[in-house]
Amino acid sequence: MNLQRPAFEQVTIAHGGNSVTLRPSLRAAATLEERHGLPALFRALNDLNLTIISDIILTASLPGHDAAAFLSSTSGKPLFPFFMAAQKPLADLVSMFMPAPDPKAPPSTGTGKPMPWSEVFATLFDSATGWLGWTPDAAWNATPTEITRAMSAHFDRLVRTGVLVRDKTTAKAPDPEQAARNIAENLDPEFDRAGLRALKAKISQGN
Repeated sequence: MNLQRPAFEQVTIAHGGNSVTLRPSLRAAATLEERHGLPALFRALNDLNLTIISDIILTASLPGHDAAAFLSSTSGKPLFPFFMAAQKPLADLVSMFMPAPDPKAPPSTGTGKPMPWSEVFATLFDSATGWLGWTPDAAWNATPTEITRAMSAHFDRLVRTGVLVRDKTTAKAPDPEQAARNIAENLDPEFDRAGLRALKAKISQGN
């Protein structure tokens, strides 16, 4: 399945004259990962698992979009056309639960220790509320990519104002997620930044 991130991170499923719009918010990502795990979400789309597909739609639907009514409209009807309408948008949605790859990151070396997705999402929440000063509700409603991009911009500003010093070997700002974790643990913000970038590149490629 060829996945391509929309310019604006949300997807719409249209079927039988009805539609529902879904957003890959941090809340939806953390909730569905805890219930099923990300690999199981992708498998459910390939296996046409109605239970998990329905859970994704109900959990990620935007406020004001009656996802339950949308799903009930399929009752008593052949499900295959519904699956065909939902499969691609939901694959795009689940892929957006993972932060978009950092174009500045070096190629993965494959030597990093995998970070559980539950920890990744918790770190993103901590970064948004602790570093960026967002309210918990704003953090939960943002997408993982929105948070990582905001953190990257925040660190770029700190570098420009001299609060942080760029890595002399790469001439790049510290990785937002790792720096936030390091400072919370009283470590150097630059600690193992390259390793985390390599890890992010690896998991974004599904390795």
